[in-house]
Amino acid sequence: MNRKLVAAAVALSTGAIVLTGCSSDADVVSKNLSKESDQFKIDRRVVFFNGITDKYLLSIEGKCSIKDENNQLEVTCKTGEDEYKKHFLGLSDNVSYFVEQLESAEVSRYHYKVIFKPETILRDVDRP
Repeated sequence: MNRKLVAAAVALSTGAIVLTGCSSDADVVSKNLSKESDQFKIDRRVVFFNGITDKYLLSIEGKCSIKDENNQLEVTCKTGEDEYKKHFLGLSDNVSYFVEQLESAEVSRYHYKVIFKPETILRDVDRP
C-alpha cells in the first residue's frame, strides 16, 4: 500500500513540475510555425549575405525548411507535388543569413502540433 502512495506522490510531483514548466503563448506559436514550415506549408525567403561587403550572395524563396548544422545551412524546398530541392551553404565569420516568413500563418497558441509520419516509424514491408 505504501508503494502505491509513494508512486502516486511521485507522479503528482512530476506532473506539477511539468505544469510549472509550461511554455508561453509565444513559445507554442513559434514551435508550431516551425513545424508548419518543416511541412512545407509556409512560404519563406532565405537570404545569404556577406557581412563585410554588405552584398547579397543568394536568395531562395518558396516553401522551404531550414536546418542550421554548425557552419552549414541546409535549405530544403518543395518544388512540386512530390518534388524537392536541397541547397547547402557554408557559413563563416563573414557569411550569414536571415529567413523571412513571407505571409502570415494560422497556428494555435494553445496547443502543440504533433505530426506523425508512419513511413518513418514503420519499416517498408516490401523491402528485403
